Formats: sequence, C-alpha cells, structure tokens
Amino acid sequence: MNRAYIFPTGFIWGASTAAHQIEGNNVASDWWVREHALHTDVHEPSGDAADSYNRYEAGIRLLANAGWGMYRFSVEWARIEPAEGCFSKVELLHYRRMIDVCHANGVEPMVTLNHMTLPLWLASQGG
Repeated sequence: MNRAYIFPTGFIWGASTAAHQIEGNNVASDWWVREHALHTDVHEPSGDAADSYNRYEAGIRLLANAGWGMYRFSVEWARIEPAEGCFSKVELLHYRRMIDVCHANGVEPMVTLNHMTLPLWLASQGG
C-alpha cells in the first residue's frame, strides 16, 4: 500500500550538523584527544573533516538552493572557550558570521550550544 506523508502547513525542511564532525581540527576538545590517543577505540579521527570551518558559506548556499529553510548547527565550545574563562572573540565572530550567512541566504539558523564534545579543560575536571 502506498501512503503519502503529509506534513503540516508551516513545516520547515532543513539540515543539521555537528561542529566536531564537519569543521575539522578541533584540537582543544576532549574528542580530538581521544581520537588521537594511543590505542584509541576511534577508528576514523576527524582530522580536517569536511573543513566546514572554512567552507560553511558554500554549504549554507547549497542548503538555500535546495529550498531548505533551516540549518541546525552546533558551535564548538572548545574553540570559543579553549581555556577556562578565556573566551575567543575571533571564534565568537566566526559563529556570528555563520548566522549572518544563514540570514543572507534566507535560512533560519538554529544553534546548538553543546553537541557531545567538551573543551579539554572541562573534561579534565570530570566534564
């Protein structure tokens, strides 16, 4: 039997990503250390990943061109606060630019503040 799925009026199609998995080179996070530890259980370290950190504008344009209206992405806490109480204005501005690019392309940003990874300083305190 063929059933059609009907989405409610106002349903928003979008995409979501996790910073650590797509940005690359998140060297101040607990997962980066785990991925590169001797005898790690991680079979494929993130490394450069998809280099979305530098290529996010093209990704957001692709989303918009596909007609998707929302992008849920995470900000990488370990980049923003690499040492306890030390906040990087450069990284905050980077994520602000991502939001601006979303708006410029008609895509609604939905920001996730924590998606799995922790800054090393916090992980060393027990997370």
